[in-house]
Amino acid sequence: MDPGEVTILLRRIGNQEPGAWDDLVPVVYEELRTLARSRFRQSPSDTLSSTALVHETFFKLCQAESLTLNDRRHFFAVAAVAMRRVLVDYARKQATRKRGGGAQRVSIDDFQIGTHDPMAEILFVDSVLAQLRAQSPRAAEVTELRYFAGLSVEETAEVLDVDPRTVKRDWRKARAILFSLYRQRLSLPDRF
Repeated sequence: MDPGEVTILLRRIGNQEPGAWDDLVPVVYEELRTLARSRFRQSPSDTLSSTALVHETFFKLCQAESLTLNDRRHFFAVAAVAMRRVLVDYARKQATRKRGGGAQRVSIDDFQIGTHDPMAEILFVDSVLAQLRAQSPRAAEVTELRYFAGLSVEETAEVLDVDPRTVKRDWRKARAILFSLYRQRLSLPDRF
């Protein structure tokens, strides 16, 4: 994918040119599907497929009234937020359908927390994202890109325009904060 081509298409979208979204979709579609598939490897969904996630993400982006996307990097950052919203909406719907169930272990990367299901984990991470943002804004951005959009360390570094080591450091910090917030929610002591 030519980054310059994406930037030109994004400018056309910003200018609200007819057909600009239609021209953008084939250029970024496969990359978004790859991100969505990566997301589902982390916590699979029973009925929401990676294709459905990409389609719903595009739908949300197309429905935005005043969307200004500067470049490819900015597009994928905005797409990550849109994916997060789709996943959270889906998780909320799933949660209303099936209350309860046995606890199982679900991972946030190599960090384990016990939740009822992957949808509950999505809702938990979404619900504490503002607290995470207050403690470390960039760690919250890293969480959105890594956890909700499924970007790799290198892809996240590219989107945020930082060194991959910085992303790794922020991801470790984010997981530690998420773990602490999860323990607080369960009213567990810091140490056993």
